[in-house]
Amino acid sequence: MRAPLGTFGDASPAADRLDLLTTPVAEAVAGGWGGIPAESVVYVDTDPEIADTAAFVAHYGPELLDASANCVVVAGKRGGDTTLAACVVLSRTRVDVNGAVRKHLGTRKASFAPMDVAVGGTGMEYGGITPVGLPSAWPLLLDPAVADTEWVLIGSGRRRGKLIVPGKALAALPGAVLLDGLGV
Repeated sequence: MRAPLGTFGDASPAADRLDLLTTPVAEAVAGGWGGIPAESVVYVDTDPEIADTAAFVAHYGPELLDASANCVVVAGKRGGDTTLAACVVLSRTRVDVNGAVRKHLGTRKASFAPMDVAVGGTGMEYGGITPVGLPSAWPLLLDPAVADTEWVLIGSGRRRGKLIVPGKALAALPGAVLLDGLGV
C-alpha cells in the first residue's frame, strides 16, 4: 500500500496493524468513529528515535510539516479542580494554552500536563500521543486548520509509527470541538 502522503517504505491499513498500537488507539481504530471508513486510517512505520517533529520532517521530508499535527495534553486549574484536555494543532504552529485553551476550559490557569500525567491518563507513550483513543471524558480541542487538511500525519500512541487520517476524521472523533485560535 502507498501512503496518501509522504514516501514511507512501510504503509498499511491501521486495522491490519493493531498489534503495533497501544490498547486505547487499537480499540478506537478497530471500533471506528463518526462514520469514517476503517481503511481511511493508515499506519506508517517510522523510526522511534526521530519521532519529534523537527527530526521527523528533517528525515522524512519537509513537506510533511504542513500535513502533520501534534497532540498535547493540557491541565487547566481552577481552585482545587484540574481539567485535562487534549489539543491538536498543525505542527508548524503552537497551542495557545494561556489564551484559547484556558478560556475554553473556563480555568484560571492552564499549562502542559506533566509527562507522567499525560502518559498515565492516555495509556500512550510520550512523544506519540494521538487524539485517536483518548479518554472519552476529556475535551478534545482541534484547530480548524487540522480538520481542513486533506490528510494529517499524527502519532500512533507510540513513538514508533504514525497514523495518517483525513483531517475531517479527526473532527469526527468523540468529544472533538473545533476551536478558532487554538493554533498560533
